[in-house]
Amino acid sequence: IDEKEALVAIDVNTGRNKGGRDVEKTILQTNLEAADEIARQLRLRNIGGLIISDFIDMKSRRDQQAVYNLMKERLTPDKARTHVLPISQLGLMEMTRQRAQESLSDTIYENCPYCAGRGVVKTSMTTSVELHRTLNTVMRKYQDSIHEIRVILNPDVLKRLKEEDEDLLVELERRYAGRLMFRGDPTFHHEKFVITDANTGAELKA
Repeated sequence: IDEKEALVAIDVNTGRNKGGRDVEKTILQTNLEAADEIARQLRLRNIGGLIISDFIDMKSRRDQQAVYNLMKERLTPDKARTHVLPISQLGLMEMTRQRAQESLSDTIYENCPYCAGRGVVKTSMTTSVELHRTLNTVMRKYQDSIHEIRVILNPDVLKRLKEEDEDLLVELERRYAGRLMFRGDPTFHHEKFVITDANTGAELKA
């Protein structure tokens, strides 16, 4: 069950239940059990909004209808208003459930302050490219007044700069007749860097 801001995606698979010779029967049984559990989890977790359930593909329309009917039956006692559509040709069941209050997930968790809830951070290469662009702008802006610049950044990004992007830094120094100095700070976010005047410590903005 993957809760996102736009919708909730539920993926159904057989897990350890590989079944015997009758694969279709195993798939139907698994999907029926999943429909029963999905209806229960929606109430337990207080999940609302748009919900997409990706059931295991069933060839038989009768089996698809059986899963749909069970889902409607299990949702009947739910106090929150729900609307369920039959399983589509892609094996997806769409439904909406009234969002009365925060879900259990929203109550227990908050967005990660490190990645802002995205679940990913930029690679060292991406941050290196962004830093190079910013440095180019800063050095052009201050080329007549500041000739020594210090950059404070995450050590992983610094490693990338020194090992793979060093030629780009040398070119910047040559172009603007300046000197670049770097200091790695492990407390820095992977995407964060600060550019300062090496002599005064004043931060330089692009």
